[in-house]
Amino acid sequence: MNPQHIDKPSVLEAVTAAFYRYEKALISNDITVLDELFWEDARTVRFGATENLYGIEQIRDFRNARPSQGLERLLRHTVITAYGEEMAVASTEFTRENSERVGRQMQTWVKFPCGWRIVAAHVSLMA
Repeated sequence: MNPQHIDKPSVLEAVTAAFYRYEKALISNDITVLDELFWEDARTVRFGATENLYGIEQIRDFRNARPSQGLERLLRHTVITAYGEEMAVASTEFTRENSERVGRQMQTWVKFPCGWRIVAAHVSLMA
């Protein structure tokens, strides 16, 4: 890939906005927005701290069953890189109050006609 196509300002701005919209929805448990921002497809994958979810239906079921309390977190070391105009990767660490564990999150975003959507996500915790 031509280096000048990496992190084009307009693309990076759009993906960053989608990423922080997702984060706001996550900590406020806005399931409608969370569902909207994941690609509605059986090939969408989300590996969580305690679960492996294959397809949008499993992801939705998880979201609907998840506790809605204690979701607040602080992000750090967030890196968002756009590759061309239709694909990006977002990586971040997070911490929660009263916990020494460090969470890690990676998302692969793809631009569809409907907008930027997460096609793969991974969340893990370190001791």
